[in-house]
Amino acid sequence: MATAAQWIQGARPRTLPMAIAPVVVGSAAAFALGSFRPFLAVLAALVGILFQVGVNYANDYSDGVRGTDDQRVGPLRLTASGAAPARNVKQAAFLCFGLAMLAGLLLVILSRTWPLLLVGIGCVIAAWGYTGGRNPYGYRGLGEIFVFIFFGIVATMGTTYTQALQVSWPSFIGAVGTGLIATALLMANNVRDIPTDREVGKRTLAVRLGDEAARISYVMMLAVAVLLPLALTPDYPWVLLVLLLVPLCLQPSWTMLKSQQRQNLIPVLQQTGMINLGFALTYGLGLVLSTVV
Repeated sequence: MATAAQWIQGARPRTLPMAIAPVVVGSAAAFALGSFRPFLAVLAALVGILFQVGVNYANDYSDGVRGTDDQRVGPLRLTASGAAPARNVKQAAFLCFGLAMLAGLLLVILSRTWPLLLVGIGCVIAAWGYTGGRNPYGYRGLGEIFVFIFFGIVATMGTTYTQALQVSWPSFIGAVGTGLIATALLMANNVRDIPTDREVGKRTLAVRLGDEAARISYVMMLAVAVLLPLALTPDYPWVLLVLLLVPLCLQPSWTMLKSQQRQNLIPVLQQTGMINLGFALTYGLGLVLSTVV
């Protein structure tokens, strides 16, 4: 039986900034619209975290039973290592999805944003279909699209909508930014796994692009995410704070471009997660300061 520490490791806490960052950005955009609602923001963060952990367990289960993780480089995988029965990992994934849906239902009821119920159902289907089912889209190079849409556009603009009952350009640009950084994190993960993914026929976008182009795409995603908010400076001058992220982007970008040792890419995942949180904080603070100053 897996220990509590192994279950926590299997939840991949380093990926949780992907769930928190869009809520921070979306809430800041709602504040700029004069409609920040803290309790709804907390509910949205809970939904995002539960979905993220559920996706991680579902990925652990599906890749484990397929043998994809048998020779992988990186942190512990519960199913592939035998630390936990595959059945239990699958149950943990759906428990997280169920709790996320309950939190999401409460969020929809309190905000009266009933159409988002359909979005929630779509999130569960997409989360399981990433590596689960007979024809997982994560094995066809579509995982990055899922991450960009659901952990960028949907999570950020959905947060803004539940609080303000409308969206805005700052919400959209912030959604693109945090979505790109989350996608970059997945790209770094998949670049690390290119050799083993090729062996088992997992055609991620990194495998399809090839090693060099995939590494370059990581840097380009970070660059666009940091520079795109500058388009808002005429109305929100404090979003220039996002430029503080440039030094933080240099080390992981250099590692991605130059390091040929796959294990050296593991710290890039945590660094990219911190960049996503840094983006959320600087961009969100920029919107707030531009509104109140």
